[in-house]
Amino acid sequence: MAGREAGGGAVSEYKGKTPGSARLFARSAGLHVNGVSHNIRFFEPYPFVVRSAAGKSLTDVDGNRFTDYWMGHWSMVLGHAPGSVRAAVGRQLSRGWMHGTVSEPAIMLSEEIQRAVPAAEKIRYTASGTEATMYASRLARGATGRGTVAKVEGGWHGYASDLLRSVNWPFSAPEDGGMARGRGRGAGGVVSIPYNDLEGSLEVLGRAGGDLAGVIMEPVLGGGGCIPATAEYARGVQEFARKSGALLILDEIVTGFRFRYGCLYPTIGLEPDIVTLGKIVGGGLPIGVICGADEVMGRADASRMPRGQRSYIGGGTFSANPASMAAGRETLSRLKRGAGRTYPRIDRLGRTARRELARIFDGRVATTGAGSLFMTHFVREGQDAEITNASQAARCDTELLRRYHFKMIAEDGIFLLPGKLGAVSAAHGDADIRRMVDASADFAQDGKL
Repeated sequence: MAGREAGGGAVSEYKGKTPGSARLFARSAGLHVNGVSHNIRFFEPYPFVVRSAAGKSLTDVDGNRFTDYWMGHWSMVLGHAPGSVRAAVGRQLSRGWMHGTVSEPAIMLSEEIQRAVPAAEKIRYTASGTEATMYASRLARGATGRGTVAKVEGGWHGYASDLLRSVNWPFSAPEDGGMARGRGRGAGGVVSIPYNDLEGSLEVLGRAGGDLAGVIMEPVLGGGGCIPATAEYARGVQEFARKSGALLILDEIVTGFRFRYGCLYPTIGLEPDIVTLGKIVGGGLPIGVICGADEVMGRADASRMPRGQRSYIGGGTFSANPASMAAGRETLSRLKRGAGRTYPRIDRLGRTARRELARIFDGRVATTGAGSLFMTHFVREGQDAEITNASQAARCDTELLRRYHFKMIAEDGIFLLPGKLGAVSAAHGDADIRRMVDASADFAQDGKL
């Protein structure tokens, strides 16, 4: 594939299949920054424009159908537009979709979350995961009276200014030209710790001293390479936080309800103070969730906390909008009813994808992930094939990964967002994984790896 692409074969084939997308994206580029509203959605020569989504498939404006492993930023665990969720949203829309006050669907969704997530003694909603993690760090500072929050190198918690640090390699460089304060690892009250390196992390946390308000991390590092945290690492960081009086914030926006009915944290022996959720719990509609211990969440209670001591969280116009609440509740209900079938099945498909991709690339890649999530890393000559942190993932051949993913889009009708991890949904089957593996084998045989 690499040789063909160098000669323009894959790009030419893609352009030949997507003239309608080319025209529409040219219009989009005249209206939107770089033609998109989320940076990662752009890829060369232009992203195809979707007309519809159903089950495991996306259909573009030219009628091309793609088997989707991006799955709405990994949020569509049941597949696109599942019938029961579509019906639940339709019923809610018939009753209105913006009330601006308390709604029964929000209460019902929160009851589901609370039953599945022991840490969720109290809950508040936002319209995005970015807001949820932003508010979580604010809440940690308010509850402890301290100023420093620690995050993991390569950890992605959205575009909120507070946590937009050390996301991309090299982690010491500033991420954004619009930051108001400082540069580098300790800028703006945020320090960065190395993932899966307990000794190194404890050294950084120790330097924060009595000013450490909280530590935020993902049980599986999503944007940093689809890398699970070791139980030893996660528990070691938690122990330090406990002893120092800091809070443990778990970002389970990707992992919540992805591997089991509930969160991942109980399986690795964690007891977080705050948990953030999103994606799956909204059933594909806008949502973010901050939940945690009553004592901590109570800092946001304006009815009893005086101004100056309270933490303002979840104050968006569209927070807990009834349509998202209805979609989320039906999604969780479906997952709960089928948990004994759905999770083992999609986890098996994910394991098969990781195993078979490692086999066909024969030591030239490292595959990472857990359960139904998978990612392929093209290791460079002399590089260790085991990927345990974002630094190692960043040193892999990311350009080759993008070419591999683009080949799949252009020639095979398989959509993995170039450079990102893949997610299996309940709508995928064994034949889909075999087809992806066969297309990957073509790349391995024709490419110059």
